[in-house]
Amino acid sequence: MRLHHLEVTAFGPFTGTVEVDFDQLSEAGLFLLSGATGAGKTSVLDAVCFALYGDVPGDRSVAKRLRSDRAPAEVATRVVLEATLAQRRFRITRSPSWERPKRRGSGTTTQQASVVLMEQVGAEWRTLTNRLDEAGHLVSDLLGMTLTQFVQVAMLPQGRFQAFLRSSAEERKRLLERLFRTERFADVERWLRERRVELRRRSEELNAGVAEVVSRISETAAVTFPEDWDVHDLGLPAGEGAIAAWARTLAEEATEAQAVTSGAAMEALAAESETLAALDAGRAMAEKQRGLRAAAAAESRLVAAAEEQEERVRRVEAAQRAEAVAGVSELAEQARREHAKAAALAPGDLSLSDAKAAVDDLAGRLAQARALVPVQRRLSEVGRELTATGAQREHVLTQIREQARLAEELPQQTEALAAELAAATEAATAVPLLRARVAAVTEVGRLTRDLAEARARHESARAAAMEARTHYLDVRQARLDGIAAELAGALAVGADCPVCGSHEHPHKASPAEGAPDAAAEKAAQATYDNASAEEHARDQHVRDLITRLELAQEAAGETDEDAASMAERLAALERTAAREPSLRAQLTAAEEARSRSATLRAELETRAAELETTVRHLTEERERLEEQLRDVRGDHPDLDALLAALDRDHRSASTALERLEAAARAAEALAGAENTLSATAVRAGFDSPQSALAAALPPERVAALNGQIKTYADSLAAARATLDSPGAAEILATDEPDLPALTAAHRKAADAADAARSAADTAANRAARLDSLQRDLTRALSTWTPVRDDLEVAARIASFAEGKSSDNQLQMSLSAYVVAYRLTQVVAAANERLAKMSDQRYALEHSAAKGAGDRRGGLALMVRDDWSGESRDPATLSGGETFVVSLALALGLADVIMNEAGGQMLDTLFVDEGFGSLDADTLDDVLDVLDTLREGGRIIGVVSHVTEMRERIPTQLAVAKGREGSTLHVLGT
Repeated sequence: MRLHHLEVTAFGPFTGTVEVDFDQLSEAGLFLLSGATGAGKTSVLDAVCFALYGDVPGDRSVAKRLRSDRAPAEVATRVVLEATLAQRRFRITRSPSWERPKRRGSGTTTQQASVVLMEQVGAEWRTLTNRLDEAGHLVSDLLGMTLTQFVQVAMLPQGRFQAFLRSSAEERKRLLERLFRTERFADVERWLRERRVELRRRSEELNAGVAEVVSRISETAAVTFPEDWDVHDLGLPAGEGAIAAWARTLAEEATEAQAVTSGAAMEALAAESETLAALDAGRAMAEKQRGLRAAAAAESRLVAAAEEQEERVRRVEAAQRAEAVAGVSELAEQARREHAKAAALAPGDLSLSDAKAAVDDLAGRLAQARALVPVQRRLSEVGRELTATGAQREHVLTQIREQARLAEELPQQTEALAAELAAATEAATAVPLLRARVAAVTEVGRLTRDLAEARARHESARAAAMEARTHYLDVRQARLDGIAAELAGALAVGADCPVCGSHEHPHKASPAEGAPDAAAEKAAQATYDNASAEEHARDQHVRDLITRLELAQEAAGETDEDAASMAERLAALERTAAREPSLRAQLTAAEEARSRSATLRAELETRAAELETTVRHLTEERERLEEQLRDVRGDHPDLDALLAALDRDHRSASTALERLEAAARAAEALAGAENTLSATAVRAGFDSPQSALAAALPPERVAALNGQIKTYADSLAAARATLDSPGAAEILATDEPDLPALTAAHRKAADAADAARSAADTAANRAARLDSLQRDLTRALSTWTPVRDDLEVAARIASFAEGKSSDNQLQMSLSAYVVAYRLTQVVAAANERLAKMSDQRYALEHSAAKGAGDRRGGLALMVRDDWSGESRDPATLSGGETFVVSLALALGLADVIMNEAGGQMLDTLFVDEGFGSLDADTLDDVLDVLDTLREGGRIIGVVSHVTEMRERIPTQLAVAKGREGSTLHVLGT
């Protein structure tokens, strides 16, 4: 992978658009990415990661704050990266999701994340995809690494590797698993554990099933379980064969018992059938004898009551003949009642013909009056219309007077509003110019104060930097003066002198009192670097304030007026200008009202004339209708009163006529009913209607007599039929059977048969149940056996993979073993770099032993010091030593990951902070190692803000921060 060009817009601290030409930096091979703390050095690396993977590493990914807070609202956040991946050149354009202003209305809306991945084919750029998931998969496949691996390989973040160097085995294991993607081995361990647990649970369930079947067999057969067998662990000691044989024996014994009880039940059933037949025969004979004796007694009783039967028959026949006469009598009586009622209601002083004449006269007069109802209705409508039209006319006249008043007032109001609007418009034009001058004058005052304070702070920082530099040079010179004593202190007995080569040291130099050592020199240098960076930042701040002050003074211009009076004048103009929209709206409304008033006045005058004409026509029509009604109603006050009087008289005359006609009809009906009654009585065989009515009976009484007649006849016929049946005389002559004795014999035989049948059923059920349970036991054992065998194999393998088996001599889990092997590779690759950077002094050692507080072995790291021959914990290293070892570890890990990714070559690498802790010699060694990384045209970017690094690496990509956002500049090319 090689980076060519990077363009960043509104990303992180970069509010505008900045560009990095990596091809230009590649000419030097090694460049420095420098800048003050917080300027955005890491954001450049984040932009590369975001372009490739759509995400940024570490905690910054969790924050989800990729867009610059100070970027203009309408500027989109975007990163464009051109890079060569797997010998193919690509251009990747990405934007994260961000809140942009709505195109219509106010507020913001979410702009979703986007990507465009293009490949250069010849001189043409071809779009491969604009889908986020497809772009991510394609880049990951081309690089062969995840984002986490890419950051560890291409960014070399030293702070993280110092933590990795000193971390516990558990923390180290988690990082290596994430980098080398060894989750599959942990998944194998987890699967084996889950498989063992699942098989154990299944085996226990199946074992419980076998135990349950055995318990049911024991309960069904009513035998106890053998004392030397454990029902909860049936595999021992009896064995599966013994259990099956035991169950088979119980089933065979139950089958034999079933055959014996079945034979006994058959014999008892036959005896019970014989006694039942004898009991049924005795009961039948006793029943026949009782029936014959009862029939003889019933015949004698019925013969004695023959006269009563004849009287009942006579009464029923007479009642049936009188039934027709009673019906006609009821009709005649009803006719008499209706005739009396009609005669009482009919008027006695009026004949039928006079009543008909009166009704006809009143009907004619009522029809004539009803013909005038529409005239009366129209007269009412005319009255209402006349009232409503008069009210409308008065309302229109009032509106005409109001519009006349407005016609005098509106022109004056319009002229006043026009004058006020002109003044407000003039004020609105002057406000922006005056506002800008007020802001500039205020900014000049503020920047003048800030510049004085900034110059004072810069002068203090410059003095502190000079003092720190003098102190650093003094300490360094003092150390050089006493370097002989320092070298002498490092000599060991028998070791060669690094100056003269002698192994004898008769007169070793001793340090002077208060002589500085290397740590004091490093501390002084660090103080000087920090003071120099502070002085540089203060100087940049002063320059920035001077530039901004000059711009503000230019905007303020020359004026004798102070800011307060200008602000007061601005406030007055703003108040006047603020009225412009409302005054414009008021003027428009007044002009529109003036036009509407003139139009409305003309319309109202036309409407008033129309209403006057309508009132005149309605008044004439009302007079004409009143004259029509006056000729007809006579003495009545109105037509409704006349209609009510005529209707009342007509209804009274009609009622009298109807009553006279009803009385005549009732007299005719009464005469006919009496004649019919007399004729019906004669036809029924009676002398008169009165004798017929005397013979009549109620229906329920007739029904009762008929029932008695039928019951008598049926009972007599049944008694004689029973006495005349064949063999009746022989049955009466036979002795009565002894039913209690026969019943007792049958009950005894039935109890014996029930007991035998119950025993047979019990034996049959037990045999069938034991046969079914034997088959269940066979199936349960056949199901349990393979599961138990699988459990034994799974438990052995899982224990070995977890490092708990005696066969696992290292007592390491599978995942820990794989990670330890990877760590061994990383240590071997790191030692190749560490030997050069530490002058063959230090080497990393990978130990399989458990460290202090570690739960597992295989991931411990030690540092071997070849000068002393001792191995020690990485925590005992100094800051500079820790940086060197961590850098070697990072480079070694990068080599291993690249080899795993198929040997993918990374032509652009970045090494992050940490160089400030190195002394000059060690820094030279580290830079020599970094030079070796440049072989084959590789570009190495060193990220640091240390002053000495800026002096050693001339080609620089400088990040400068400011109030309006950070910027990028390439220096030294």
